[in-house]
Amino acid sequence: MDIRAVVGLNVLRIRRERSLSQEELSFQSGLTRAYLSGLEAGRRNPTIVSLSKLADALGVEVEDLVHSLKRNGL
Repeated sequence: MDIRAVVGLNVLRIRRERSLSQEELSFQSGLTRAYLSGLEAGRRNPTIVSLSKLADALGVEVEDLVHSLKRNGL
């Protein structure tokens, strides 16, 4: 699976687990809602800085965003 898809699915999964809307995550991370939408759809190629902002906003480690779903046990 493409790493962009892995990151996108992980962000989507964790965001939903925390009952956050894209708008709420956007506010907390400082990233735009449009960027988050593209990221979750696997269309965006996130930078290390973006991954760090998302991890902080979601309360996880960057590695939690880049591990494959299979590795996460899903």
